[in-house]
Amino acid sequence: MIMAVKKYDNYPIWIPILSFIFMIIIYALGAYILSGFGILWVILYLIYCIIIEALVLKRSCVNCYYYGKVCGLGKGKICAKIFKRGDPQKFREKEVSFKEILPDFLTLIFPLIGGIILLIINFTVLLLLFLIIFISLYLSGNALIRGSLACKYCKQGELGCPALKAFQKVNAIQVEKEDESQ
Repeated sequence: MIMAVKKYDNYPIWIPILSFIFMIIIYALGAYILSGFGILWVILYLIYCIIIEALVLKRSCVNCYYYGKVCGLGKGKICAKIFKRGDPQKFREKEVSFKEILPDFLTLIFPLIGGIILLIINFTVLLLLFLIIFISLYLSGNALIRGSLACKYCKQGELGCPALKAFQKVNAIQVEKEDESQ
């Protein structure tokens, strides 16, 4: 018997707080890695991170079910304070493309490339450790936060979510490839 997972109208506050702390840790690690190039690179990186977060609010959160509510990532209430309500239908119809997610991935790629360059110039175990932690948190930690705490209980997923559709396509392609190889 399959049990339905309860979907939240408003998430328990500890989930968005944990998501927010996690995001801050990732950006702080990225900034620390880039600090090897000087304070200007840290400032530019952090400004870029803020811009990316603002774009997510403006392009997606305004149209989301959780606009003005406590969502799993903590952006619904923040969005309502900054931007006017959008059109929920636009959220459901939106398609996620590589072009749209590339700016988000640059918050990983900039520190990754910077860290590799710094390791080549002046290898330190501490920098290597921070780079490994940064990559691990960004990739597996994000998947854990979103998969286990946020997306799993999200009502927008039932209504239509472009990220969920994209992940389902990726999973379907992976299953199809596994079936072909057998």
